Amino acid sequence: MPTSSNGSASSIVAGTISGYHTLKISCYLRTKQETPNGQHIDSRPFQVGGCKWRVRYYPNGNKSKDIDFISLYLSLDDTLAEGETVKAGINFSLLDKDGKPVPSYTFLTTETRDFSVGRTCWGLERFIERAELEKSEHLKEDSFTVKVDVTIMGQCRALETPLIVVPPSDMHRHFGDLLSSKAGVDVEFRVGGETFSAHRSVLAARSPVFRAQLFGPMKESTTASAIGIDDMEAQVFNALLSFMYTDELPDMKQEEEYAMAQHLLVAADRYDLDRLKLICEDMLTTRIDMSSVATILTLADQHHCPELKEACLVFLSEPANLDQAIESVGFELLTKTCPGVIKDFLKSQVIPSLLGKRKSRT
Repeated sequence: MPTSSNGSASSIVAGTISGYHTLKISCYLRTKQETPNGQHIDSRPFQVGGCKWRVRYYPNGNKSKDIDFISLYLSLDDTLAEGETVKAGINFSLLDKDGKPVPSYTFLTTETRDFSVGRTCWGLERFIERAELEKSEHLKEDSFTVKVDVTIMGQCRALETPLIVVPPSDMHRHFGDLLSSKAGVDVEFRVGGETFSAHRSVLAARSPVFRAQLFGPMKESTTASAIGIDDMEAQVFNALLSFMYTDELPDMKQEEEYAMAQHLLVAADRYDLDRLKLICEDMLTTRIDMSSVATILTLADQHHCPELKEACLVFLSEPANLDQAIESVGFELLTKTCPGVIKDFLKSQVIPSLLGKRKSRT
């Protein structure tokens, strides 16, 4: 009689979730002058591994013995239950002008840190000596940027190892190849002096606006000539097309991301691409500082981005940020482009502050 055998396999795995946050200090001198030793300024909250975190920046050190240094800490901003522990690996780095870690100021930790009730912070008391930073090329126009990488350690568990491994979907790669090869293209666009070829059916499937434009009663549905788009740059439309075919943004230099995120947010709103719009909003929330908050808040208001708008208002609600913003040229422009938003915000911030000062005098 024929014989048969059954086999199986399993593995012990430890899942991890990684993320990072960049913090740009745009007014270094002012933070040094106005923040005493032992006091810190928090970054905006960010999510990694289902937990909310903040970066704590001590311009004059956390402790008296570290007064000549900048201290950096990672703080868990969630409430933990008694006995609950979050294990995290943490790396701090100073970024150069190209957004790359400076090797001499990149601190890679090999041990995981336990965050629990009463132990919600961990960091570097002597991240960098202020004198070293001030004479370095990494402090440019009174600004420098740091990055914290966070890796959350999951519990070890057993998983069955399948005999047949099904790879993840690579549909996006095939559609990307379809776009780059131009096989079967049936529509052209003229943008910024450049011509782009695409497939009507793909654009219609991704965007209800393109569907109405290319298959509805509009003249573009029957024209054989290139469709002109006059109010968009060619590189922005190229990135838009790439996303519509691959569901991913093309690779770009870090210094290009801020401007591209602004333009793509406008394009995503125009063509009703909700996922792209949220990606751009997320990119812009990490770039909110004194030099950008007016522009980003204007975009958020004009293109119906409530979470992005809230992030800008939270930044402005810091007294030091609000005082500096009111004195800036950007804020004057903001009062013209978003008068309703600014009026309501100032009512909620300035008037309660004035009332509080009057009560303290009496």
